[in-house]
Amino acid sequence: MISRRIDLDESAHFAFTDRWGGVSTSPFQELNLSPDVGDRPSAVAENRRLAASAGLGVDPADVVWMNQVHGSAVATVTGRQSDGAVPTADALATDRPGLALAVLTADCVPVLLADPVAGVVAAAHAGRPGLAAGVVPAAVAAMVGLGARPDRITAAVGPSVCGRCYEVPTALRDEITALEPDAWSRTSWGTPALDLPAGVAAQLARLGVRRHEMSHICTMESSDHFSYRREQRTGRLASYVWLDGPLS
Repeated sequence: MISRRIDLDESAHFAFTDRWGGVSTSPFQELNLSPDVGDRPSAVAENRRLAASAGLGVDPADVVWMNQVHGSAVATVTGRQSDGAVPTADALATDRPGLALAVLTADCVPVLLADPVAGVVAAAHAGRPGLAAGVVPAAVAAMVGLGARPDRITAAVGPSVCGRCYEVPTALRDEITALEPDAWSRTSWGTPALDLPAGVAAQLARLGVRRHEMSHICTMESSDHFSYRREQRTGRLASYVWLDGPLS
């Protein structure tokens, strides 16, 4: 269910799921939160209800999802999603208390951001293409547009594939590290790799976001987490950020 929760100033909150505590069956067991991987829709709906109600303490209807496409688009959220109104984006931002922004991953980097003073939060999906496209800077810029300040933002970076495991061809590593040098890595067995969390941390630091909570969990190494690279056909984890208060 919720494997980690971080509370900031008792007003802004981050939460990350593992794969347990839901109703999905193999190969999606148990807490798959994505409707787009072949799981039963009824199981996904129940898993989302369980995670929101039991793990977050928010109404499942107040969780905002997105259709993630490995880009850099940011959707600014002003209220509940109506049926079918899921934005195509890889980041969400809001200044509305009571809404929980969610990002789905199974090796990509979930990045949660909060400025409790301004009352602004964001969630970003930073896979390899998103890191290169600048989804994290785009999310921070959207927050600034809502009144946040980078020096007040706290970032929580969730479980993802680590730089010791994310093997890529040399040419791809060269392409990505030309844009983000801190993503350069080598696998534990000595082949070219990318360290996406390190790349995210470097981008946040350059943006002036100094407070980082970095997960030490590698999804490919952890049997408690979904990993597309390890399993191919598998479920998705969720990471959430929200502000306390009635939905305005």
